Amino acid sequence: MTEPTPAVAAVIDGELRLLDPVVRASAELLVSLLHADFREIGTSGRLWNRDSIIAALTAADASSPGPLTASRMQGVQLGTDFVHLTFDTESKGLHSHRSSLWRRTDDGWLLYFHQATPYVDDPFAEI
Repeated sequence: MTEPTPAVAAVIDGELRLLDPVVRASAELLVSLLHADFREIGTSGRLWNRDSIIAALTAADASSPGPLTASRMQGVQLGTDFVHLTFDTESKGLHSHRSSLWRRTDDGWLLYFHQATPYVDDPFAEI
């Protein structure tokens, strides 16, 4: 297996940080990882922007998805300033295919777009 480029490695690190419950509960840490123009299509189909996702994740009554386990993480550098990352997560029996687009800025790599699509765990599915 080939080692990831420095850009892909940085993005994988950022994505793993976003899966950390401590990071997810901190508006300050989330701001440091999410681009100002961040958009997300969540597993429910709901559309999010940076402010709405930070508010939802850091609310006093925010529900915790539980531990998120990531697998099959792969990245491709699309150009000097963009990396596309794909991976799967599992939490409390919910499996999701995930796709993230990270953008290099003066502040480093920031998550620009994310989409999560739930799926039924199928050992015969294409990888």
